[in-house]
Amino acid sequence: METNVPVADYAEFRSVQLNSTGEARLSGVSWGAVIGGAFVAAAFYLILLALGAGFGLSAISPWSNVGVSESTAGTIALIWLVFIEIVASALGGYLTGRLRTKWTVIHTDEVYFRDTANGFLAWAVAFVISVTFLASAAATMVGHAAQLGAAAETAGPANSGVDPNGYFVDRLFRSDRPAAENRDAAIQAEASRILANAVRQNQIPAADQNYLARLISARTGISEPDAEKRVSDAIADVRQKEDTARKVMARLLLWMFLGLAMGAFIASYAATIGGRQRDHVRAA
Repeated sequence: METNVPVADYAEFRSVQLNSTGEARLSGVSWGAVIGGAFVAAAFYLILLALGAGFGLSAISPWSNVGVSESTAGTIALIWLVFIEIVASALGGYLTGRLRTKWTVIHTDEVYFRDTANGFLAWAVAFVISVTFLASAAATMVGHAAQLGAAAETAGPANSGVDPNGYFVDRLFRSDRPAAENRDAAIQAEASRILANAVRQNQIPAADQNYLARLISARTGISEPDAEKRVSDAIADVRQKEDTARKVMARLLLWMFLGLAMGAFIASYAATIGGRQRDHVRAA
């Protein structure tokens, strides 16, 4: 049978098991190389992510007009996320291509496709590993925050607004002249629930607005029209804050999509480069 296999690769060709059609029985996916490249890519990504977070925390100050502004820091963070995704994906894809076994008696186009697929698989596995690690870390931090919140609530006054039905319960016990004695925390919690309910709706119910205006007037001594203006301004500010947060999240997701798409492409392409260099290595 005519093989057209170079003499230097003949020993490797003899070791390949072929079926009746001459196709290698081994899978086109080199899982060892894929998993190895994926772990390297995930580890390198997390290292660069920690480095960027460290520089970011050192550049941002909690005090106003000190350090880098929030908008500048956000832009730099997005660029850094895209950059580390590209670098880590390129490294993982290249290693995947270099570490795979050599495919003999396979057409060059098929080899190119397999390298591309292996690089893409390495990127996908690395993405799953990174997300799993980050989700675990986030869950741990949320758990610690929940424990601290529970401890603070235990030390503080009861009925501090944790009950999801607290808003409706408060509506049952409203009075025209709210008592002003020893109710500061309870009144603030109730006002917070009223604001939260108003933000979720297109407009605050008239009964809620009138009640909240009387509440503010009784506690501060200002007139009810001024209290109603405070309520309107507060609702507008809360809605503006939520709208800004929504836009920031949308921007972050778009940049994440761009970075991940570029990472997938770079990993696939780098795997073809590594595979091509692997095939050019000749036995001594």
